[in-house]
Amino acid sequence: MADEVKINRIKELNAVLKKASEDYYAKDESPLSDREYDALYDELVKLEEETGIILAGSPTQTVGYEAVDELPKEKHPSPMLSLGKTKSREELADWLGDHEGVLSWKLDGLTVVLTYNNGELTKAVTRGNGEIGEVITPNARVFDNVPLKISFVGELVVRGEAVISYKDFEKINASIVNDADKYKNPRNLCSGSVRQLDSKITAGRHVRFVAFNLVYAAGEDGGIMASADGRLSFLESLGFETVERVKVTSATVVDAVGEYEKKIAGYDIPSDGLVLTYEDVDYGISLGRTAKSPRNAIAFKWADETAETTLKEIEWSASRTGLINPVAIFDPVELEGTTVTRASVHNVSIVRELKLGLGDRITVYKANMIIPQIAENLTKSGNVTVPDKCPVCGAPTEIRALNEAESLYCTNADCPAKQIKTFSQFVSRDALNIDGLSEMTLEKLIDMGFIKEFDDLFRLDRYKEKIVNMEGFGEKSYSNLIESIKTASKTTLPRFLFGLGIPGIGVANAKVLAKAFDNDIEKIRKASAEELSEVEGIGDIMASDITKFFADEENNRKIDSVIADLEFEVPVNTSAQNLSGLTFVITGSLEQFENRNALKAEIENRGGKVAGSVSAKTTALINNDAASNSSKNKTAKSLGVTIITEDDFINTYLKE
Repeated sequence: MADEVKINRIKELNAVLKKASEDYYAKDESPLSDREYDALYDELVKLEEETGIILAGSPTQTVGYEAVDELPKEKHPSPMLSLGKTKSREELADWLGDHEGVLSWKLDGLTVVLTYNNGELTKAVTRGNGEIGEVITPNARVFDNVPLKISFVGELVVRGEAVISYKDFEKINASIVNDADKYKNPRNLCSGSVRQLDSKITAGRHVRFVAFNLVYAAGEDGGIMASADGRLSFLESLGFETVERVKVTSATVVDAVGEYEKKIAGYDIPSDGLVLTYEDVDYGISLGRTAKSPRNAIAFKWADETAETTLKEIEWSASRTGLINPVAIFDPVELEGTTVTRASVHNVSIVRELKLGLGDRITVYKANMIIPQIAENLTKSGNVTVPDKCPVCGAPTEIRALNEAESLYCTNADCPAKQIKTFSQFVSRDALNIDGLSEMTLEKLIDMGFIKEFDDLFRLDRYKEKIVNMEGFGEKSYSNLIESIKTASKTTLPRFLFGLGIPGIGVANAKVLAKAFDNDIEKIRKASAEELSEVEGIGDIMASDITKFFADEENNRKIDSVIADLEFEVPVNTSAQNLSGLTFVITGSLEQFENRNALKAEIENRGGKVAGSVSAKTTALINNDAASNSSKNKTAKSLGVTIITEDDFINTYLKE
């Protein structure tokens, strides 16, 4: 059996056995008998041993997830530069000259570099800004198709694109109830999935790794390393999925581009163009690089599809930085298979340069087939006026020049548009928990003047018609939002306190504060700094911040206006308070509890406290992997803090 055949069989067995397990555990169905399953499983084990290749998610491996507090940063050995670009097919032929090339998809995901040592995946780093990337090794281990073990035992470095297919993207979006919370495109979803702090979340997103370059293979000179196609073929022999490609010459490259163009509509992996690379690797390297781009490859971007339409309005949209962006609203047109009605104009300079006017005939396009832009103004009436007042707060505006471009800004430091983070915290999961109000949706509602104060959230029904017609919304999304707001009006004092954004008051301190003052907001508002500092966990500095917050007349006005819309429920805690005075830190993946929040709630219900970092005051660090070299484990060991598993915690602290 040839290696290629064996590798394909490994992939096939992975898919069949995974599907069988999914049907058995999730659907209570048994498409395979135990005997059939065992036979296929044994065949997979044998093939993995013969080839030395084990793919991520293989049924022969025990799945382990890892959570981190933050993604470490790492500098790349050499800068990862961006490719030069062209939209001319003939220019590709001229660029290639009398050399052979390799033409492939330019995938639209997140570039990742994988490093293998002794046949095992040891490191995965994102491209980042080209100079410094983020280490995402635990997440790469749960990509759908990454080889965890390969037959090549020397150091091997491979570069590729982490992607999420359109099919999986649609499935994930279909599972999200609120339209406003759906992801815009597969690339955004992939970027967030790859950079998760908890690899269990990444595992559920079906991220794939498609290799497009073998950077280094220890001991390999000439041979496979001499040609671009040979390098990718070698990666395929190790079990990697590689980018679809074809060898071309200057005589065939234009037709080859045409063949790729025919495939775009049915291609399931997001792509924003093509890449042409010299087949002779040494020749490509000998050409060197410019300040921004290597000379061994060039990117081809599809010519943009344009459409003519009529400009109906310029909407001035205020942002959290005070910048007021002009947005063109025009009659609907079809571009790249979707209906488009608006496009960002970016700044005042472009408005003036295009001489935009209401009623003008304009042409629009999607840059890189994604972002709507105005290409040209055919009429150029120039009757659009730049507003002298902020559309959100009514304060004076001013035009500022930045990098030779003029932009419009609101001069009011307290403009609600600048307080997006304040509103975002107020509606967040640990505060009022209003589902459907993402930062993006809040920004739209604030920009349109629907939300200026906290209490405006409870009066959004006044704008039903406009909200229903907002981009990304509809009747169902609106109804879900209003229902969520109605549910949120019945809340608890700790949630409210956290939502106010009082300096130093996180979720845990909000609960402690509410409990200490009998869940009475008025007692907290009137408490002195001395009284507050006596509460466990509230020191002098925090007590001072709290009194200053409640001494502010504007803060009190906002609180008074929104309290009228709320009904505070006093929590009834029947749990034994046997953890009073104890502090725990939670890290790593959990098995007994659904997630960290569930374990945290259990500790707090019993009077305990959960901290974010290990200190000398920590009672115990809860970590199912006590042997790992995580920073929290190291700190705990250096301070003499006990490290316990979930089972230890349950047996020691939860038994009545």
